[in-house]
Amino acid sequence: MKVYTRTGDDGTTALFGGGRVAKSHPRIAAYGTVDEANAALGMARAALPHHERSPHDVRTDGLLQRLQNELFVLGGDLASPGDVSYPVPRIEPHHVQALEDEIDALTADLAPLKHFVLPGGTPCAAALHLGRTVSRRAERLVVETAALEQVSVEAIQYLNRLSDLLFTLARWVNHQSGVAEPVWAPVADRTPDDA
Repeated sequence: MKVYTRTGDDGTTALFGGGRVAKSHPRIAAYGTVDEANAALGMARAALPHHERSPHDVRTDGLLQRLQNELFVLGGDLASPGDVSYPVPRIEPHHVQALEDEIDALTADLAPLKHFVLPGGTPCAAALHLGRTVSRRAERLVVETAALEQVSVEAIQYLNRLSDLLFTLARWVNHQSGVAEPVWAPVADRTPDDA
């Protein structure tokens, strides 16, 4: 099977449910951005140690692998509007609940949040923050698509909770690694020595 098909050379792409739409269609932008978020999670996984992994590295990698698979399901869900003639895996309420459960479990290990957090810390945490921001953009694009045509409410909820989970996981990874998380310091609060 060839990677290229030439069928999109006219600026259109096929949906799983049949039919073709412009590559600039909001639905295509939405699931393309979900794919970007998936790539950011791949970066986060690649930033984890590959040898002599700690238990928190193993936990993080397993969670991110699960999320990557779920994002693939979400992309297929968004690429399959309405009813299709074959079964398509969809994001369901239990996927959203599982994200909430992970957030609660990770939060239990963290100090209460008292400052705005800047993206950074370990390479894995920085990649998780990138995934968080891309997930937020995907959420906005899915909401935009939902204003035009049918999109499941679970898709929107999933992306909303995913960005919260990635924020929390970035904090947790920094904490478990013993790396202080960068916090926002307004310019007015800085001394000349901080510059």
